Amino acid sequence: MSASSMVDPTPPIAKRVEKITEQVGRTRNDPYAWIRDDNWQEVMQDPSILKQDIRDYLEAENAYTKEVLETPTEALQTELFDEMKGRIKEDDSSVPAIDGEWAYYRKFREGGEYPVYARKPAASAFNDASDAEEVILLDGDAMGEGQEYFHFGQVSHSPDHSKIAYTVDDKGSEFYTLRIKDLNTGEHIDTVIENTYGAFTWAAASNAVYWINRNDNNRPEKIFFRKLGETTDSLVFHEQDTGYFLGIERSQSDKFIFIRTGNHTTSEYHYIRADSDNPTKLHTIAPREDGIEYEVVDYDGQFYIKTNADGAVDFKVMSAPYDSTDRADWKEVIAHQPGTLINDVSALKDWLVIEERKNALPQLSITSRKTGETHDIAFDEAAYDISASTGYEYDTDTIRLYYASPTTPDQTHDYNMATRQKTLLKTREIPSGHNPEDYVVDRVMAPAHDGELIPVTVLRHKDTPMDGSAPMLLYGYGSYGITISADFRTGRLSLVDRGFVYAMAHIRGSQAKGYQWYLDGKLEKKTNTFKDFLSAGHYLIDQKYTSKGQIVGMGGSAGGLLMGAVSNMEPEMFAGIIAAVPFVDVVNTMSDTELPLTPPEWPEWGNPLESAEDYDQILEYSPYDNVGDKPYPPMLITGGLTDPRVTYWEPAKWAAILRHEAPKAGPYFLRINMGAGHGGASGRFEGLKETAIEYSFALAAVGKAGDTLDLSAKETSN
Repeated sequence: MSASSMVDPTPPIAKRVEKITEQVGRTRNDPYAWIRDDNWQEVMQDPSILKQDIRDYLEAENAYTKEVLETPTEALQTELFDEMKGRIKEDDSSVPAIDGEWAYYRKFREGGEYPVYARKPAASAFNDASDAEEVILLDGDAMGEGQEYFHFGQVSHSPDHSKIAYTVDDKGSEFYTLRIKDLNTGEHIDTVIENTYGAFTWAAASNAVYWINRNDNNRPEKIFFRKLGETTDSLVFHEQDTGYFLGIERSQSDKFIFIRTGNHTTSEYHYIRADSDNPTKLHTIAPREDGIEYEVVDYDGQFYIKTNADGAVDFKVMSAPYDSTDRADWKEVIAHQPGTLINDVSALKDWLVIEERKNALPQLSITSRKTGETHDIAFDEAAYDISASTGYEYDTDTIRLYYASPTTPDQTHDYNMATRQKTLLKTREIPSGHNPEDYVVDRVMAPAHDGELIPVTVLRHKDTPMDGSAPMLLYGYGSYGITISADFRTGRLSLVDRGFVYAMAHIRGSQAKGYQWYLDGKLEKKTNTFKDFLSAGHYLIDQKYTSKGQIVGMGGSAGGLLMGAVSNMEPEMFAGIIAAVPFVDVVNTMSDTELPLTPPEWPEWGNPLESAEDYDQILEYSPYDNVGDKPYPPMLITGGLTDPRVTYWEPAKWAAILRHEAPKAGPYFLRINMGAGHGGASGRFEGLKETAIEYSFALAAVGKAGDTLDLSAKETSN
């Protein structure tokens, strides 16, 4: 369908119902507050009970999006889906990880949507002929058959290898059910635990589990100890602060059960000795102090602690005896180096492994316990991603390395830290073919509004002209210190092969250039995140990668907030906006203490319930509160009905107010997945179908969707 012959249905117009709220001396009206079902906690568990007027509105939006966007581009979607699926080795499997006499791995069947967990004897783990010895532990395809949504949370075998425990979410609401299977009999045992956070750990004796609950507000609150076969729990830990998250894990040495609690700026660790007669007896390593973060590993007969204490913005490493109860017991072992961010610390019996980020690129630092000697592992590509896994075993010289770049498919290596030899175990296979030489990766530094330099990773086809004529997809996130990796994603190639430049802006709010880079993109400095993204766009235009009005901005969750903010600030820069599960109603959400993430995220955004200053700072950029009569580009806005992180009403309310305030701009397409949560469709191929819709929109936004739909003409009414 060409632009001139485009079907022009009337989009849904949401009713407006005045709702006045007064707080901290401020007053606001939210005319679309009715889209938030008062019964939303129950809707998370049973979507069928959603109020009918809300359901009618969401389904009308979905119908409009299907008629105007999806139906005209069905052939293009199919083409994109087939391409992306063709780059996936359908019967793929992970490299086995050795644990004693067994090797554990995950695989997919040809045509299978969900993972299959399996093991085989360690002695023959890397022998293809050993497939006859394979033991299927969990069959995701069979378990997920017939379900609209199915997702494994954590999967973990017991220390004695006799059982496997796993958590499953069947609604997308992130309420996980924990079950345990006896691997000797192949039958499930009676222990079934509902409403868990998804995370757990085994007791050392393999006869019990520690698990985390979710309360009615979808927050982790308590840790329990459950003996297998019993129906009651022993309370291990109760976090009274509603702003704190909980986690639990066994140490690599298996000597300790660690309990971690904290928010975005403060943390506290406790442990239970794995061999203790009292499985609920806690020892606190150091009490929480506001603004002090720390993480603990067991190494060299003591604890090694990564911390930001004493002004170590990019973190340092301290040691402490096992019986430490206060920071006064800690001693510095690795000093703070400004500009070199310590991301993660892992420990084996004779090795300390530190993941760092320097000059916006990751590297690994390896230290020998026996000699004290340190060496680094770095790579030569302009942009890349590298991470390490210490696996299951403790007394070993080998770690597993995972490497990729925007042009290099994922590689799995074993690395012997004593000999410093890498052994390539696997390179991700691209069945339809992939030649890295067909692509170019640039790492450029874009000047920010205040003189800072913003790292940007740029992927393009070698034949794409550098004269400003190419369209661009510019991706960003920029919150919580999360750094977008310069990794390999096959889906991107479907745009790049069609002449798109794909760019990732490593903006403030991430930790791309260290922890200060994160601090400079939160709270009162949050607008740096949005300005950085726009500065990156301007620089890429100046360097002729693309041109103004040819950029499709894309971000999800807090990256959706970024999309909303930049479209309010400079709508003319963009040909289109893809905002996936966007966090756009910031004032209302940060004022709603019933929501699972509100108290934990006040340190990130501010607390508008108690601080007028915070209220005003948030109001300055909150996308929902700053929509006006502006020349917004076409937008694809997605959400999930059972999403507990960014609730469905945020994208729905944003689409409604965009239509009301800027009816001649857009068009605006709202697509709510009525059977999924934050991550969208759960199956690996169903997820590709959603990506195909997004990419079809991107192509249509720049007039490259063929004669099916040309949104660059902007003739669709809104």
